[in-house]
Amino acid sequence: MRLNVLQIDSVNALVRSHYLPLFSRLGRYDLADFDALAWGQGRKRRLYECWAHEASLVPAEVWAELRWRRDQARQGIGIYRQLARFAAEQPQFVAQVLEAVAQRGALGAGSLAPRVEQAGPWWDWSPGKLALEWLFAAGEVTVAGRRGFERLYDLPERVLPAAILAAPAVTPAAARRALLMRSARALGVASEVQLRDYFRLSPAEARQGIKELQEEGSLHPVQVQGWSKPAYVAEAPNPGRPVRAAALLSPFDSLVWERERTEQLFGFRYRLEIYTPAPKRVYGYYVLPFLYRERLAARVDLRAERAQSRLAVHSVHLESAGLDDEGLDALAGQLRSLADWLGLADLQLHGPADVLREAVARR
Repeated sequence: MRLNVLQIDSVNALVRSHYLPLFSRLGRYDLADFDALAWGQGRKRRLYECWAHEASLVPAEVWAELRWRRDQARQGIGIYRQLARFAAEQPQFVAQVLEAVAQRGALGAGSLAPRVEQAGPWWDWSPGKLALEWLFAAGEVTVAGRRGFERLYDLPERVLPAAILAAPAVTPAAARRALLMRSARALGVASEVQLRDYFRLSPAEARQGIKELQEEGSLHPVQVQGWSKPAYVAEAPNPGRPVRAAALLSPFDSLVWERERTEQLFGFRYRLEIYTPAPKRVYGYYVLPFLYRERLAARVDLRAERAQSRLAVHSVHLESAGLDDEGLDALAGQLRSLADWLGLADLQLHGPADVLREAVARR
């Protein structure tokens, strides 16, 4: 999988975010096939969950390359400090939770203890959830599957292929170089900040890794017109033919998740407004950028209204360059395809989406 990272998010206004990037690139596919790759058994399992960009699905081969991050969790370094402190203060309880997973398998946090009704640095996580999250960060357990959106944890040896777990150890420096190369291949061209953002490496880790990759000839510096800082590519630039793709993009798609890069490449300022009070939203609650012929040409606010079996288009905002009839037809086609893929019978346009009415009628 060239993308290497599929970000997971709980928002389900349309469909869970990790499903959308493949639809954007491949069109309609069977969600059950994806679920088998992400949470299936045996050889079908090709992905696993970890903290990469954020909560993410990554190729199983990345397990070895992220060993150093699991070591950081055990040592309480960086973002893992509070989880490690909890584990140090409650070693017997954490050991009991691990034993429960070993004995019972595929457990959710709700199976261990009720939530603690209080706010804090870990929201309202119960002690059982804290223990499981520390064990997850340290690699003592991994995610076997999900019940709804709840993680079900099990021992890695019962989830991941034996060959993945038996892979030779990789030094932290070599692992970070490998992660940077994965980032470079996924992004095509990227600055230092964008390369490190992909797997959330620190500035120092990224700078050293990029330096070493340049020295060995694996990563090449380039100058991008309009960029003030140098960029890097994994292969010699080859402009090739223009890309004539049309695709609706998840707000959590790696093409747009680094907002500065999105502005640099497309002149498209994009912010997610889910947590913005409704009267203050500019474009809508769950807005997908529409990619058309190498530019982000529109913003589409969508909702899957499952009870009514319809895809509701709450608004369409065109960028300044607009869309001609062919572009509007392409957008209408993507919306029809999305509705079909999600098993929604109808496509409903609200007033702010009227620009699409004729194009939808033609479909």
